[in-house]
Amino acid sequence: MPNRKEQVAERKAGKGGQPMNTTYQTLIVKFSEPITTLDGIFDDAQAWGTDTLKGWIDDYESTRFTATDSHTAVITSEYNMEWLKRQTPIAEIQEF
Repeated sequence: MPNRKEQVAERKAGKGGQPMNTTYQTLIVKFSEPITTLDGIFDDAQAWGTDTLKGWIDDYESTRFTATDSHTAVITSEYNMEWLKRQTPIAEIQEF
């Protein structure tokens, strides 16, 4: 088995390792309310474990939330995002 230095050298050379087989869903979501207003849903941070929509979404493993303006975010996840549609007011959604 190669040591850590050999593993790094192999990675840089494009050898070894396993291809990543995870399929991610990417959404561009335009909320019907400003993201900062939606943050108000999490007024009990102790109960929710977070105080923002970003924190709530980012808490899901392999899921990331990036706001692009006051109402819009790019969300990537390896999980089905139906829960987002049920829990937040969405004006428009694009799936990639």
